[in-house]
Amino acid sequence: MSSSLFSRIWRGIATIFGGKTEEKSAPATQAKKSVPVSRGEEGKSAQRRRPPRSKKSSSPAVRQAPAPAVESENEPESRIGEERAHAILDKKKLGEWEVPAVETPEEGAVYFQNFPLAKEILKAALVDMGFKKCTPIQGLALPVCITGADMAGKAQTGTGKTAVFLMSMLDQFVRNGGGRRLNQPFALVLAPTRELAIQIAKDADNLSVYTSLRTVAVFGGMDYERQRRLLQAGCDLIVATPGRLIDFLQKRVIDTSMLKVLIIDEADRMLDMGFIPDVKRIIAYLPPKEQRQTMLFSATLSQDIMNLASRWMRPDPAVLEVEPEHVVATGVNETVYACSTHEKLSIILWILQHEDVHRALIFRNRRRDVEELHYQLRKYGIPSEMLSGDVSQNRRLNILEDFRSGKTKVVVATDVAGRGIQVDDITHVFNYDLPYEAEDYVHRVGRTARAGHQGRAVSFADEDNAFVMPEIEKYIGRALPTEQPPEEMLVPPTPVANPKLPKIEREEGGSNHGGSSHRSSGGFSHGGPRGGFGGGHGGSRGGFHGRSGSGFHRTGAGAR
Repeated sequence: MSSSLFSRIWRGIATIFGGKTEEKSAPATQAKKSVPVSRGEEGKSAQRRRPPRSKKSSSPAVRQAPAPAVESENEPESRIGEERAHAILDKKKLGEWEVPAVETPEEGAVYFQNFPLAKEILKAALVDMGFKKCTPIQGLALPVCITGADMAGKAQTGTGKTAVFLMSMLDQFVRNGGGRRLNQPFALVLAPTRELAIQIAKDADNLSVYTSLRTVAVFGGMDYERQRRLLQAGCDLIVATPGRLIDFLQKRVIDTSMLKVLIIDEADRMLDMGFIPDVKRIIAYLPPKEQRQTMLFSATLSQDIMNLASRWMRPDPAVLEVEPEHVVATGVNETVYACSTHEKLSIILWILQHEDVHRALIFRNRRRDVEELHYQLRKYGIPSEMLSGDVSQNRRLNILEDFRSGKTKVVVATDVAGRGIQVDDITHVFNYDLPYEAEDYVHRVGRTARAGHQGRAVSFADEDNAFVMPEIEKYIGRALPTEQPPEEMLVPPTPVANPKLPKIEREEGGSNHGGSSHRSSGGFSHGGPRGGFGGGHGGSRGGFHGRSGSGFHRTGAGAR
């Protein structure tokens, strides 16, 4: 009686928790006397008898490294890696889309529809990213690159050169990108900084959304295991900084023997930062130059750069340069205010609170000065972040992502981060300190008015920095527009009552960039009692509000 009652109770419990009532109702002694089964059936039976919680905890799957890419080619998608599955889910279908004709073409303008690019690329560029007409470097370089010819291009940041090499590479990939194993990339882009590599990879994801291209960003300082897993899961395009890529090549994580396209971006920066020996080591792993296309882009095509190009490219590569008047991108409204050092903060606060500022990037020459200005902006209710060599890599990437998404509106930076910031819709760039090198002025103001948009570049000629203006004017080939600031700009506002100021944590030794401290911005409420620049609080000052309105509208789409 008790045995029958126990059996019924046991079956009820098993039913509730998803158990097998047939397997649990028999006593253990009867299971031992059951009819012998085959080895495969015995394994299944044992698996059924194993308690569910124990089975879950004892599985080694999450601890084991993924199988090499060449062995995973025929395995189910779920076993290749969550990263690859995620990348595939993000793709879109082309559908019945046809390339639209240009409705009212401008005289002398060049349009992407003029080139025989694959529909998958054109739809992503024209529809998803909002590309209209080609910039000068795009109009010059695309006809050459899509033929598979080697090319050295002289182009400043913000001129759309990234779209040139990505669209050209993607066109070749769509037409002839097969015949490789998972760990054999089709193309490689080398970049001097982590931030630039990450941005190029994002642009590649956007332009390849209608293709099967899988992009992996490879850079040092973080995420080694994750990057290794991504590479093993399958990669068609690798965007890398040299040091980390050499590590993966030496450990045979990837096989570059089938590489078809090599792109070297900002070659002049590579030379300045001492990366050329690393680039030479990487090229030694690649197919001979006769068996690949090589594209090189640089802000300057000095003799040193051209000597390198001759080693890495086939004979007689195309050499393309934009016209000298495009040293500073068209669309940048430049203003230099002649003022004293103590007046600069009042001027910048006035502009931030009275002009239509979507995103603002403020440059200073020294890391300690970046920290000081970041502190002062917070003091006056301006929510800002700072980027310098003293900020940890994880923190820098988070700040850049917030800046890109619009969560952060103002960033104070040194030139360390200047070239790494590839963010659209930066409406204002401020040279709080004029740079010591004339070339850096061009790179700084090139953060705004990118790819045909409009932007404003404001510089201050004070008693400490005005001496560099003649050198900048000689470099850009014209005089800088200089004026006196209006009187209303010079009236300092009242500081915010009880602002949450950034925390500053100092460490002995500092960073590998020679700094002496590590800074953490801490939390700060994007608002204040005075309104104005605050996040969502109304006020009499208007301007850069945290609510929807003219201060936050987007002026265009697309990251070129």
